[in-house]
Amino acid sequence: MTTRRNFIKLSAIGSVFSFNSFSVFNKKPAIKTSKKPVVISTWNHGIMANKKAWKILSTGGKALDAVEKGVMEVENDPTGSSVGIGGRPDRDGRVTLDACIMDEKSRCGAVAFLQDIKNPIAVARKVMDETPHVMLTGQGAKQFALEKGFKEENLLTPESEKAWKEWLKLSKYKPVINVENHDTIGMLALDSNGDLSGSCTTSGAAFKLHGRVGDSPIIGAGLFVDNEIGAACATGLGEAVIRVAGSHLVVELMRQGHEPEEACKLAVDRIIAKHENMEGLQVGFLALRKDGKYGAYSVYKGFNYALTNDDNQEVMIDVKYDRS
Repeated sequence: MTTRRNFIKLSAIGSVFSFNSFSVFNKKPAIKTSKKPVVISTWNHGIMANKKAWKILSTGGKALDAVEKGVMEVENDPTGSSVGIGGRPDRDGRVTLDACIMDEKSRCGAVAFLQDIKNPIAVARKVMDETPHVMLTGQGAKQFALEKGFKEENLLTPESEKAWKEWLKLSKYKPVINVENHDTIGMLALDSNGDLSGSCTTSGAAFKLHGRVGDSPIIGAGLFVDNEIGAACATGLGEAVIRVAGSHLVVELMRQGHEPEEACKLAVDRIIAKHENMEGLQVGFLALRKDGKYGAYSVYKGFNYALTNDDNQEVMIDVKYDRS
């Protein structure tokens, strides 16, 4: 298996080939399909999301429905500060939301810079199911949502408004590592048919420039699903994830034969290699393989995720951290 040092060395000279037994010139690795459902999602709010998703998966439902309805639980929770209603606003005091969803057939939908609609993941699903497009943004996304029957409402709660006004006193943008004012919920699920789907939704970085969009609605960055191999999602500083097409990278590393956790670690190493200054730059990846095996890794310790399957209910897993 490629070591961290060698991986960074290979990345630095621009190599695009894998030197393990699963070379890009060889046949795709055969990954046995799991028939037991599993769902994983980022951070502590993943517990409530998984509970909803598991009700769908455990009764034979589709992974796609599970990842949509699961993260909607977090979007609907006004006490959360990084997703849906109650999300931290941008520096102009406006809550703007991003989300994407992807299924086992590589169909995908996304919305970005959406305002006044608290369930961007459901709008993204509508984009996927009912338009020929992948992404709608801004006023166009809002107009589409309203035409599809979504309700317009104020997403800035008194708590979020208070935090914004406090921030205005100094107006300094500096994300705090592992404090969920700049994180998402990403969810990956495998259903009893052996099919994968994923979702990702966020209110983005707190107090960002108006109009900023991170990795969360970008297929290949915040989320990627390949039903032959596996799925991955990202959390943390979106700009860093976009620069390496992070979730796509994780899935491709699994395709080359790396275990899910190792694939996440190598993607983190790629990000580290691309940045001279890592101060405050937290990124975490979560991966679920076709056979039901899962893993995660992050730049800094403190990242965790929720796991639910036949053997584990409402379990939080702290991501392994080893920089030796």
